[in-house]
Amino acid sequence: MRVLGISGSLRAASLNRRLLLAAAAALPPGAELELFDGLAAVPPYDEDADVDPPHPAVARLRAAIAGADALLIATPEYNASVPGQLKNALDWASRPFPGNALQGRPTAVVGASTGLFGAVWAQAELRKALATAGARVIDEELPVGQAHDAFDDEGLLADPGLQAALAAIVAALVRSALPQADQVA
Repeated sequence: MRVLGISGSLRAASLNRRLLLAAAAALPPGAELELFDGLAAVPPYDEDADVDPPHPAVARLRAAIAGADALLIATPEYNASVPGQLKNALDWASRPFPGNALQGRPTAVVGASTGLFGAVWAQAELRKALATAGARVIDEELPVGQAHDAFDDEGLLADPGLQAALAAIVAALVRSALPQADQVA
């Protein structure tokens, strides 16, 4: 099973990228995380530019999402909301509606920030936008506050409770992506 990880932060030393790597280590056996690295190349959404064939970066984004069994997004919080480039990418991925790459895609959202609240507002807004676009969003959040101090030397969350919560979210995400006959109650 392939889980596509998208970090809403473009920084090379992104704390949300680190959160995705911690999630990769917590995935159940048989699941793997692939990090999407093309977010910065996605142009601003413009309906006039939403043509066939799409911009190459848009085509790559849509194909990566469509080719994944599940989607895990880690977002920082900018000005009490979702980072612009991440929201922009989701606007592209949500088209055409309803047959877009997000439609029916099992999705989970987590977040890390250097503040105390761990991007809870951005996570909530992102879950709302994803659900509106047709994704099957897991209604869980993982706020990792003061994330600059949250990771141990192995790249895992230093707080065992946070690491367990992350493991539970990725396990629920993987379960939700299994065919109905394979799901365990």
